[in-house]
Amino acid sequence: MKRMISFAVTIIIMGTFTSIASFSQPSGFDKTTTGLEYKLFKIGQDTAKPKSGDWISMTMMFTGKLNGKDTLLFNSLDQMKGNPMQFYLPASPSQGDFYECIKMMAAQDSGIFLLRADSFYMNTFKMKGVPSGIDPNEMLCFHLHLFSFSSPENMKKREQELMAKYIEENKVTVQPLPSGIYIIENVPGQGAGIDTGGVVKVHLVLSLLNGKQLYSTYQKGKPSEFQYGQKFDTPGLQEAVGKLKKGSKARVIVPSNMAYAEQGRGILVPPYTTLVYELEILDMKSKSEYQKEIALKQQQDNLKKDSLKMNEITKLQQYLKDNNVTTPALLSGLYYIEMVKGTGELAKSGDTVTVHYTGSLVDGTVFDSSRERNEPFSFTLGRRQVISGWDQGIALMRKGGKAKFIIPSHLAYGEREVQVIPAFSTLIFEVELLNIK
Repeated sequence: MKRMISFAVTIIIMGTFTSIASFSQPSGFDKTTTGLEYKLFKIGQDTAKPKSGDWISMTMMFTGKLNGKDTLLFNSLDQMKGNPMQFYLPASPSQGDFYECIKMMAAQDSGIFLLRADSFYMNTFKMKGVPSGIDPNEMLCFHLHLFSFSSPENMKKREQELMAKYIEENKVTVQPLPSGIYIIENVPGQGAGIDTGGVVKVHLVLSLLNGKQLYSTYQKGKPSEFQYGQKFDTPGLQEAVGKLKKGSKARVIVPSNMAYAEQGRGILVPPYTTLVYELEILDMKSKSEYQKEIALKQQQDNLKKDSLKMNEITKLQQYLKDNNVTTPALLSGLYYIEMVKGTGELAKSGDTVTVHYTGSLVDGTVFDSSRERNEPFSFTLGRRQVISGWDQGIALMRKGGKAKFIIPSHLAYGEREVQVIPAFSTLIFEVELLNIK
């Protein structure tokens, strides 16, 4: 591999392509006893280095050849919206691997490391192979910057210190529950509270101890609603809701062991982070009330469906009468009306068929037409790539034939609304079978 490479690269991140300025890979690499090639840039004053089990905060960019072209394959600043990556540092699965690179740097140090593609993708990330277009033997060039690292013990200690400071500064006098959460009820609620299986409607604002707001239902303009007892957000929030009543307004302080613990949550919530919720309980329904509400809604939905089904039958019968359709329906309910008899082979399951078609509702509204677009449509027959009525109808046609399909909703989209097609709609298709392969 050349020791000096200067090239203009293309970012391939989240499926987008953006040109960036060229950069150079410097020469003068050192080599560890494990075979890892590297070049370190000492920036920080610390000498301590991370070890397996620590939590890492860093940025990473790596390049390599994709389909023979020098390419920027990953840039963490793009993926993490300008924030450092944060992750748990595991034990190295093999010598000279990616995790060994990190363990060579102290806080604020940077480094350039060369790793084989197969080692990185298959050993470090346990992939079955390297991504398409990348040679497994190709050397990838990693640019790493280590911001900081900390052991779980130190992170837990830091969280406790920040929590104690917050409690003191905000003059919190209530005692924590056995789980560690604090519930500071500013406006008492009324009623019996919530039982498992009941439904809660709540406005909430989620923040960090430093006041940084992460989420607000007020800003969304819609409260959250969930069934109590089902997993919702954090265990700390669920416990707090179970202690409150309708009308309650409360601040809830949730330590990480009752929140996102050592995993954190993406770029917003680092590992071992205490959360603060501002809650307003808008409504609470008991399990029995909720079940009655669901049963009533189901009954109303069923009545609506029955009405739509009857309406479909009425419209279909009127269409058959108005258009003098005397051909009986098949057992499935499909009406197949041959307009031009084909002279070629009969279409069968597994064939790739090409058709022209025009689709309309029984009132004459055209909702789709390959003829108007002058774009024939191809699909594999009998593979459920189209509605059931099509699979059945085209299997009755020969190449060159033309037919009309009258397809009841149970062979089309049923109770679903699909763009301009209402629920429980009979569909009319005029189809010409152009080709069979």
